[in-house]
Amino acid sequence: MPKILTEEQVRRYREDGFASPVRVMSADDARRLRTALEATEAAQGHAMRFPEKSKSHLLYRWSDAIVHHPAVLDAIEDLIGPDILCFHTTLWIKEARQPAFVLWHQDGRYFDLDPAVQITAWIALSDASVEAGAVEVLPGSHTLGPLDHIDDPSEMNLIRRGQGIRGRFDDANGTMMALKAGEMSLHDTMVVHRSGPNDTDDRRIGLGISFIPTSVRQTGTGKLTALLARGTDRFRHFVPEARLVQEGSPESRAAHEAAVASFKQSQDAGAGKVTA
Repeated sequence: MPKILTEEQVRRYREDGFASPVRVMSADDARRLRTALEATEAAQGHAMRFPEKSKSHLLYRWSDAIVHHPAVLDAIEDLIGPDILCFHTTLWIKEARQPAFVLWHQDGRYFDLDPAVQITAWIALSDASVEAGAVEVLPGSHTLGPLDHIDDPSEMNLIRRGQGIRGRFDDANGTMMALKAGEMSLHDTMVVHRSGPNDTDDRRIGLGISFIPTSVRQTGTGKLTALLARGTDRFRHFVPEARLVQEGSPESRAAHEAAVASFKQSQDAGAGKVTA
C-alpha cells in the first residue's frame, strides 16, 4: 500500500505522467516557510536569483526542510522506492503581474540521467492558480520518449538556457496543475510541461525538487553532486552532498558554490546538443 499517495494517484502517475494535487503540509506551514524565504531575501537585499535559486537546500534551512519533509519523501517513496537522492532543486518565483514563462519542455531531455527515472516534486509556498501561472502538463506525453528541443533564452524565460520544444505543441491544451499553498504536484522527467505568466497581485512561489532513485547514474560531462534524502546509497554514482548544518556558514556557501558550478558546467556542455 502507498504511504501517502492514493492508488489512483499512483496509477495516474504511471499512465499520465503526473499526479496533482498532493497535500503535504498545511497552508500555515507553507506560509511559515514562505516567510522564512522572504526574510532571507530581505537580509540579502534582493529577491532570489541565480545562483541562490539553484540547489537552495544547501544554503537555506527553509529549503532543506522542504527537501526532507516526511510527506514529500513518502510520496516519492511510493513511486521510486526508499533509496532517494535529491538530484537538484530550483526555486520558481513569478512576481506579481510578471510575464515570465516556461516553454513546453521535458526535464529529462537535459538532465542526462540513465535510466531516465526522475520525479519533479513542485511544492507550492503560495497559491499557484491558473491565473498565477500554474504548471500545465500534456497527459501521456512521457511515453513519447526524448523529443527535440531548442535553446531559446530570453529575459522572461525562467529556464536559464531556455530549453523548449517549438512547433509540435503550439496549439496543444494540457492539464493545469493548479495548487494551493502547501500542496505538491509530481511529474515524470519525460512529461511535456510548461507554465504561463502570473496575472495575479501576489507572487507565485514554488520549490521544484528533482528526486531520483540511487540506482540512476549520470551520462553527461563532469561529476555531479546529489544529496541522499532517504535510505541508503549503495551505488555512489554522484559526489555526495552534505546536508546543511549551519545556514550562512563558509562551509555551506562553499559547498553550494561547488555543487552549482558542477551542475552549470554539465548544463553548458549540453548547449546545442538538444537543438532540433
